[in-house]
Amino acid sequence: MSIWELLLAFLVVLLMLVALLANVLVLMCFLYSADIRKQVPGLFILNLTFCNLLMAVSSMPLTLAGIIYKSQPAGDQVCHVVGFLETFLTTNSMLSMAALSIDRWIAVVFPLSYHSKMRYRDAALILSYTWLHSASFPIVAASLSWVGFHHLYASCTLYNKRPEDRTQFVIFTGVFHALSFLLSLVVLCFTYLKVLKVARFHCKRIDVITMQTLVLLVDIHPSVRERCLEEQRRRRQRATKKISTFIGTFILCFAPYVITRYGFLFFSFVAIAQQTKCLAYSKAVSDPFVYSLLRHQYKKTWKDIINKILKRSSINSSALAGEPQSRNLPQLSE
Repeated sequence: MSIWELLLAFLVVLLMLVALLANVLVLMCFLYSADIRKQVPGLFILNLTFCNLLMAVSSMPLTLAGIIYKSQPAGDQVCHVVGFLETFLTTNSMLSMAALSIDRWIAVVFPLSYHSKMRYRDAALILSYTWLHSASFPIVAASLSWVGFHHLYASCTLYNKRPEDRTQFVIFTGVFHALSFLLSLVVLCFTYLKVLKVARFHCKRIDVITMQTLVLLVDIHPSVRERCLEEQRRRRQRATKKISTFIGTFILCFAPYVITRYGFLFFSFVAIAQQTKCLAYSKAVSDPFVYSLLRHQYKKTWKDIINKILKRSSINSSALAGEPQSRNLPQLSE
């Protein structure tokens, strides 16, 4: 193996381990916190977490083996199953992010009617659609034998080996990415830009009230005034940064992979195919932090879990340390 292949293999191992750890932590927070389970977005995050976990234990290991051995790492049946899962899980992840953006859009733009428009039943219907949508394309690909080991990506994925099916496969690939990546991107941009518009409107109202208050408080200390203005600037930037993160990570992780998929249809070789595959895998690493672990409620939950584990271990260690002393007490009394 070359140095570059070793680095790429190390990157896949790193992505796999971090994805497993981060998504398991999200799952633990969901199981531990009743408040998180009560929230409707928790269903979408749970679905996204399961997709990322299955990606980390199915597709990533076989891609790692494909990079190392430079050939199909398993039998045809295993490769077909993994290729089916990869197409299903990737599409499901994209649609889950779109569902989360729709939930945020309804919560921010229609706050008074949110609980009537987004109930558990509505979330279950949306998830049912994402599963049907995600399963339809790999079912069609598997029935037409368009799933196999792709040497450019060193993984089991959508792949057509028959030249006579090239036109049909090009059409299928175009429709698949248009109704998965492009559709999700349009939904993300539409909903989050609406959310950003509402957030900026509220920031302007708060800024007006803040400036009026600062004008009235003529005796206020300059440092307090400066802190108020600094908080005002941070407030304006906070929503923009969050929405830029949601849309930016989606584009950064998936767009290069989709572009190389199209490139392979019209060119005989795409040099950065494996690198774009790793970028797509990195979405399973970024999702837990972008949508869950960096939020206040999840940070509080996993800190409570860590404190509970540490407290239990300290109690056990203190009990073990006190056990020999308790055994010696009768001897001392005698």
